Amino acid sequence: MPVVFERTRALTDVEFHYCPGCTHGIIHRLVGEVLEEMDELGSAIGVAPVGCSVLAYKYFNCDMHEAAHGRAPAMATGVKRVLPDRIVFTYQGDGDLASIGTAEIVHAAGRAENITVIFVNNAIYGMTGGQMAPTTMVGQKTTTSPLGRDPRMAGYPLRMSELLATIDGAAFVERVSVHNPAHIRKTKTAIRNAFACQKSSGGFSLVEVLSTCPTNWGMSPLESLDWLKESLIPYYPLGNFRRPGTEGGKHA
Repeated sequence: MPVVFERTRALTDVEFHYCPGCTHGIIHRLVGEVLEEMDELGSAIGVAPVGCSVLAYKYFNCDMHEAAHGRAPAMATGVKRVLPDRIVFTYQGDGDLASIGTAEIVHAAGRAENITVIFVNNAIYGMTGGQMAPTTMVGQKTTTSPLGRDPRMAGYPLRMSELLATIDGAAFVERVSVHNPAHIRKTKTAIRNAFACQKSSGGFSLVEVLSTCPTNWGMSPLESLDWLKESLIPYYPLGNFRRPGTEGGKHA
């Protein structure tokens, strides 16, 4: 019988620690499949920061480094400059990238560092207990905003893809989602395009993936998928914000 689907060699045989319904596992698989299909497993170097993905070094079957909270782009910069022929990527959450790591990601894009960033946005701090993140929606309840995020006190959620796409050093920026099979396929294409951009020395590339956090959202896995579609996507629209050959972060 022909093999229709099999586990990617890019992931180790280690059980994920993620909560039921969390879509980190899907995103891991997509990154792994792309690296394997591009024959880059032997050359890829990943950087995992602090957050739910802190144990990513256990799951990806390639060289991995561990960075301090928010500093994955800085570490990836050093690795890529020393080993320019290697595929270097970071795998970061919104609490990491959009909060303590804001300066790191902005300046990595500004310097046109030839790295790829996989940015997982679930609109909340996951690992540390469900606190409000820079991406938390207005009115969304968290452990540190039990009455819902109030923009008069906490400001408005940051749209990181739109922000980074305005930086001249950013070559590829796209926001995708993994809430259904069709969008999972689109996410894989975006990840492939981001790595291809790096291989062609195109500059800084980022794929923002809207993800779920059923545990900290206080929802079932199915409810969380619906909430992502109905609440996150309208505020964080899907699409490409920058690709090689475009300027000013305009949609291509």
